[in-house]
Amino acid sequence: MAGIIDARLAELGITLPEAAAPAANYVPYTISGNQVFVSGQVPFVNGKLQYIGKVGVDFTTEDAAKCARICALNILAQVKAACGGDLDRVVRCVKLGGFVNCVDGFGEQPKVINGASDLMVEVLADKGRHARFAVGTNALPMNVAVEIDAIFEIS
Repeated sequence: MAGIIDARLAELGITLPEAAAPAANYVPYTISGNQVFVSGQVPFVNGKLQYIGKVGVDFTTEDAAKCARICALNILAQVKAACGGDLDRVVRCVKLGGFVNCVDGFGEQPKVINGASDLMVEVLADKGRHARFAVGTNALPMNVAVEIDAIFEIS
């Protein structure tokens, strides 16, 4: 039987990807007490990286927000794995940390990371409202445009 969050995903026409394996010497998430700490997720779609390059030259703010949404889908996939497949165990999304690979002078990082924030609220409703940061950097792993990590409270 599908849970409430799975039903919401279906209603929205969203299929979560399989949780990606780590790309280096780390784990994709850790559980400590009632919190899940999700490692930084990049824009993998069907096992292939998307959005390689810098925001402000290779991608617009709107493109990068779509990239952030992909990262958020990958975050939810990791949380689902951490919860044994039951996203109804999510009490709330506590915090997102957003990194944007951008050119000097780019100042729309919050608009980019809104792509992830908006998805959390779409899927989790009030449980998806979270604290966050959105910062720019000169480089990210594999030259992706966005990387996002997260903290969730679970039951």
